[in-house]
Amino acid sequence: MNSLATLLHERSVIVCVGAGGVGKTTTAAALALEAANRGRRVCVVTIDPARRLSDAMGLGAEASLGNEPQRVDVKVNGELWAVMLDTSTTFDALIRKYALNADQANSILTNDFYRNIADSMSGAHEYMAMEKLYELNNDNRFDLVIVDTPPTSNAIDFLEAPDRITRFLDHRLYKVLVTPSGAFARVVNFAAQGFLRTVARIVSASVVDDAIEFFATFDGMEEGFRGRAVAVHNLLIADSTAFVLVTVPRNDTIEDATVFVEKLAQADINVDALVVNRVHPRFGTEEVRGLGEGPLAPFVTVLHESQQVAAGEQNVLEALTRALTNGVVVNVPFLDTDVHNLDELGRLALWLTPT
Repeated sequence: MNSLATLLHERSVIVCVGAGGVGKTTTAAALALEAANRGRRVCVVTIDPARRLSDAMGLGAEASLGNEPQRVDVKVNGELWAVMLDTSTTFDALIRKYALNADQANSILTNDFYRNIADSMSGAHEYMAMEKLYELNNDNRFDLVIVDTPPTSNAIDFLEAPDRITRFLDHRLYKVLVTPSGAFARVVNFAAQGFLRTVARIVSASVVDDAIEFFATFDGMEEGFRGRAVAVHNLLIADSTAFVLVTVPRNDTIEDATVFVEKLAQADINVDALVVNRVHPRFGTEEVRGLGEGPLAPFVTVLHESQQVAAGEQNVLEALTRALTNGVVVNVPFLDTDVHNLDELGRLALWLTPT
């Protein structure tokens, strides 16, 4: 069983997953800071649309993160960098990378249909996050990439993105749409004309024309995208990648976490560590209940209620911890302040990686 400290020392990718509002972004940032303190050259990247990473690292609005790695000004033994995913910019870079020539790239990048889907297409955010992870993992400036994912349901989309893009590229409709113009026109006339007329009535003929032009222009780029998807899938299941599940001891988040553990298991991926934030400590012993009379009675009552809360949290966590095969469990107590700067991140890191 690996400790979080061991994962920070040995792995090259750490993926933090979990429901929204459980402290996942802060946990990812704290792990990145601790790894940098231990001498790693770390880049922490968030694909969470809520954009909380800048706040968690105390960078402030004037130093907002972007799509390119930004070095954090902090005294550590290694290096700490951070990235905020920009879906559209990453998508554009990928088009330029796999286009057969500059004309093909420009045709796609100036296409109205492409410009509309670059940010809003279902799964685009998760697929571009996958691309950014792969890019950073192959960047010689870094020897560790820590990924802060969206809430659980979107995180599952992130993990399934490689398979989805491969299925899309192999779909018959896609192959029809990228068929060179002469054959393409014949196929549309015989196989898809009715469908396209229906779509045109719902949106507009110009939208359909832009979509047809986009897919036709895309012809020849499939192998690059398919190969990249396979490479990222292999990265996610590699021994060098660790998954850290972040949760809080609450029924709804534990249910989400349990489902995620099961989905990972179906993909032959284990959760390497479970971080439980905002845990109530279990003070005292059962013997204090006998002190419930006299001047100490109010304090004993509060202590007993606190013990009940802590016991209830442990009961809620039991099902999840049973689902873990060999992952380490790290409990982080309620802290007296929110984390808004690097000093507070360092304090959290001490709970995550105790000596």
